[in-house]
Amino acid sequence: MNGEFNRIAQEFAQAQGLHLTDVQALIAILDADPDDGAMTPGQLRKQLNLTSGAVTACIDRLEKAGHVRRVRAVDDRRVVHLHYAEAARGIAKDYFQPLARSTDAARGRFSPEELAVVVRFLTEMNRELVLLRRTTGA
Repeated sequence: MNGEFNRIAQEFAQAQGLHLTDVQALIAILDADPDDGAMTPGQLRKQLNLTSGAVTACIDRLEKAGHVRRVRAVDDRRVVHLHYAEAARGIAKDYFQPLARSTDAARGRFSPEELAVVVRFLTEMNRELVLLRRTTGA
């Protein structure tokens, strides 16, 4: 499943003239907690485990392609927030809409009880993978 998701993301990246890392950055920016404000380049660097130079190059590509905007904080002009551009949201929505329909179709073939077990399993797998990465540095 991860392999297929990655292939779909790679195809989107290629269609947009982006790198796969750029798509991962877009997802992170889109998923940023609105209660904490928009994502900063430093937060993105940590989340994607990139160097400062690599995250700057990534943001530059995304901004040039019209996917993100850099906006300086009003209260501290040194702070930059990353915002997913509205036009780019539409492009991503159109591209990934078939994936959403497929996901809904697959989910519809399971009862709520079965889905609860799947969610529990995936949550536990993710927890174990996070622990593994933290203990091995993987």
